[in-house]
Amino acid sequence: MLGLVARDGRKVEAASERVNAAGVFVLDKASDSVTFSNVAARPVPSLFRRFSAPVKVSLDLSNDELLALLRYDSDPFNRWQASQTVAMRLLVGLSTGAEIVSSDSESLASALLGFVDRDAMSDPAFAALVLTLPSEADIAQEIGADVDPDAIHSGRQALRRHIGGRCLDRLQSIRGQLRTTGSYSPDAVSAGRRALANTALDLIAVAEPRTGEQLAAEQLDSATNMTDRLAAFAVLTSIPSEAREKAISVFGDRFRDEPLVLDKWFTLQAAIPERGTLDRVKVLMGHKAFSMSNPNRVRSLIGSFAMLNQAEFNRPDGASYDFLADIVLELDGSNPQVAARLLTAFGSWRMMEKQRRERAEQALRRIAEKPNLSRDVGDIAQRSLGL
Repeated sequence: MLGLVARDGRKVEAASERVNAAGVFVLDKASDSVTFSNVAARPVPSLFRRFSAPVKVSLDLSNDELLALLRYDSDPFNRWQASQTVAMRLLVGLSTGAEIVSSDSESLASALLGFVDRDAMSDPAFAALVLTLPSEADIAQEIGADVDPDAIHSGRQALRRHIGGRCLDRLQSIRGQLRTTGSYSPDAVSAGRRALANTALDLIAVAEPRTGEQLAAEQLDSATNMTDRLAAFAVLTSIPSEAREKAISVFGDRFRDEPLVLDKWFTLQAAIPERGTLDRVKVLMGHKAFSMSNPNRVRSLIGSFAMLNQAEFNRPDGASYDFLADIVLELDGSNPQVAARLLTAFGSWRMMEKQRRERAEQALRRIAEKPNLSRDVGDIAQRSLGL
């Protein structure tokens, strides 16, 4: 399915004999073309609407053209894809030295503010997706070589801060409208409202940490469901303060007898993107609720640190690589399946910049050279090293 979108939002009257009334153009040859008539001004193509074909499209559209799709396209997937493409371009630039305050970053923030004003309340679940930037792991994959995870993290936070600040008043208003103290409902509409309210809270906290901290603390105390409670706790863990440490202590004590919730408690602490997190993880390994013989607990703490915390796992000094190598070797004798799963965190080591790459390779070789490795761990170590 395809369509044409005017850059100013006006309806495009163009027509083609090759495209039916539903907007379907059948591409059943290696190469083909379609011609439209009655085109008053250069439009922006909106291709593969409704995700109508599982393909990766190479389309040379400018940021302005993509933001026109975000603003005016009738297809939700293409609107989301357009915003993600512009965001990814900016994030790659920020990760390699570009300035955060630029005409492109301001254009994205302005387009998202307009989107929030016009469309957020009509489809909150979709709005939450549009307001979520590509992940740090996705940015690293896009860069592909000589990756600096610290630069990726700081660049992503800077763009989120810019967008959050630009949309701050509207985000606070929307969150106020969506917040509920009523009984929990699992239906899709209610889930979407919670998703947008918590996405708004997250962006508010990035733009205005003290305001976000206060709102998150209030939500943590008053939440009637675990979704909102965990979202508030996640925001609090992202803001260094005494309030964070108090919230961590109170939350852990309150849910000490709830294994699944306690797993989340470990996970969110392991994901804190700060230099002290490796030491925090080591301390938490001594917590009475943690056991190396409990696979879920190992995954929630150590696995989350290695796989979710891109900047801190890929520290330039290699300390986290050495830590994970020690854990993998310790677990290999008792639970090689869990050890092998943890080892997959090294999967992107070849993309890292030179210092990190060398440190990761040293840790992998130490594992691979250990006598009597299990088949599970040995196979992953060997393949990671290309041996």
